Amino acid sequence: MAETRVIVLNGGSSSGKSSLARALQEQLPRPWLAFSIDDLVDALPPALREATPAPGPGPGIGPGIGFAPDGTVSVGAGFRALEAAWMAGIAATARAGAPVIVDDVFLSGPASQQRWREALHGLDVLWVAVRCDPAEAAARERTRGDRTTGMAADQATRVHRGVHYDLAVDTTRTPPAACARTIASHLAATAGA
Repeated sequence: MAETRVIVLNGGSSSGKSSLARALQEQLPRPWLAFSIDDLVDALPPALREATPAPGPGPGIGPGIGFAPDGTVSVGAGFRALEAAWMAGIAATARAGAPVIVDDVFLSGPASQQRWREALHGLDVLWVAVRCDPAEAAARERTRGDRTTGMAADQATRVHRGVHYDLAVDTTRTPPAACARTIASHLAATAGA
């Protein structure tokens, strides 16, 4: 079996992915780099980050990423182009020998996973569902104060529909360290750690 080079964590906003990625970095026996979709969004120029989606026809309204008042997120062609480059960069990092943890939100479910599959082609990838009860994710969102209200509830189950995983963890009542142990054990059992 090939050595796992990439762990992809998919879950909705406030599901605990970032905390889980940090816990994995602490527990895995070799150094892993962690990249988050939030890093990409933060790196976008202001013109591609809008508080609300720009008007226009069809899916992916607006050139970048938009956050509607109800918490829904839409993405446009400008965001997708930069996202593809970001994914290719992460894949190149893994191919160069650095194992990588990706923290993402599959807004378009299986289409999001397919974009990652194409970018990570030829690499051994562990696909992990990071689940969290919608009410708990919404409570975390309120506590954080840095997210649009409604985002966590909207994404909690939607981002998992049609996505195929190797493993699932539930952060609703399980702390990040325990979820990380589950993932680390799975990697060890499959000779990937």
